[in-house]
Amino acid sequence: MGQTFSYWEQLSFLSGFDVVIIGSGIVGLSVALHLKDRRPSLRVGILEAGFLPSGASTKNAGFACFGSISEAIDEIKRSGEDNFLQLVEMRWKGLEKLRTNLSDSAIDFHQYGGYEIFKESEKHLANECIDHIEYINALLKPIIGKHDIYAVSNAKIADFGFCGVNNIIENKYEGQIDTGKRITAMISKVAGSGVQIFNNCRVQEVGQAENEHIIQTNHGDFNAKAVILATNAFARDLLPELDVIPGRGQVLVTEPIMNLKLKGTFHYNRGYTIFPEY
Repeated sequence: MGQTFSYWEQLSFLSGFDVVIIGSGIVGLSVALHLKDRRPSLRVGILEAGFLPSGASTKNAGFACFGSISEAIDEIKRSGEDNFLQLVEMRWKGLEKLRTNLSDSAIDFHQYGGYEIFKESEKHLANECIDHIEYINALLKPIIGKHDIYAVSNAKIADFGFCGVNNIIENKYEGQIDTGKRITAMISKVAGSGVQIFNNCRVQEVGQAENEHIIQTNHGDFNAKAVILATNAFARDLLPELDVIPGRGQVLVTEPIMNLKLKGTFHYNRGYTIFPEY
């Protein structure tokens, strides 16, 4: 049950929004920035169920990647060239926009490169991927703006101290970010643009009343002309008819490893295993 608010609190905090965004992860914050950039006069609010963003925005390991060769081959086989190129373009342009909006230092971005590794038992897959390098490079050149995106880099096997690895394909344009710093920088920029963020504010239902939406929460009702649902995997909580099921990965974090030779982001097993070095 929501609490009671004063007349002035109702006016300043709960009503009169042009847009209310549900979810303060990277999608919700990006939407808020986009709206304020296009129309600074918009009154925008963000409702977040958790103390921090509840989804993967601050829980993933910060891979600034657009895919290994084996992932590209699988995606083209599954969805076709056009869908593959659209996916890479969204990833690449999204990263570029993030870096432009926030700066590399704010998100701790480092373009150390990406490396796909192949063990001795995976010679067939390695050969297939090596044979596709020229083809994938040609496909991605208009998006990335470079012609030498992927290349065989077996000399680095010894540099990285790998055992049992026969082949490495390098992608020099991949990198990594600090997801905590990214969200911190985004929240700061969003707040600076005049957007109000309400944490620990769980949306229970979204209804319609005349020309506005009523957003019922555990703290009271908000109203807005438009509502944007940016909860991704949790969208089904409010729209049960959606065929969306959360998928969970596993992130392992070790103690600092002294004299670690790894530097970059490493792909293995067609992208189902990926690990960065920080």
